[in-house]
Amino acid sequence: MKTFSIAALLAATTLAVPALAQSRTVTLSTTLKNYGGDGAYLAVYLTDAKGAYAGTLWVAGGKAKYYKHLSEWNRLSSGDAARLDGVTGASVGEGRTLKVTADLADALFDAGYEIHVDAAVEDMRDSPSEIRVPLTLAGAGKPVGGKRFIHSFTYQAQ
Repeated sequence: MKTFSIAALLAATTLAVPALAQSRTVTLSTTLKNYGGDGAYLAVYLTDAKGAYAGTLWVAGGKAKYYKHLSEWNRLSSGDAARLDGVTGASVGEGRTLKVTADLADALFDAGYEIHVDAAVEDMRDSPSEIRVPLTLAGAGKPVGGKRFIHSFTYQAQ
């Protein structure tokens, strides 16, 4: 299981969290379909209530030259791969599950923020915002299906 703290998130993004804010540990699970291709690159990120980029939670896929195929994330984050230190890992094979744990400020829940997952697989169509789900306490634990490569996505908030 991949884990990181809010310190890594702050170092990697422009997401501002008040110093004394309460936070929750959130586990994000993304299970891929058996789509018959190479490992998937995934970008897991947040947008705010206005749809503006709020921060990257995780990028699965080790070669930055392919991040352009995570098109919605790449566009919103301005392709700033320099902010990804500590929030990247290997691509995810078909049928496999990526689990990422993050500490997110309580103020982000039920405040219009959304979790997005972009997906791309070599020699297959890219899938921007394949997952797009509101970050709410009520939505925690409820699986959401993807459009192309992702079988299911859930997040648990503790």
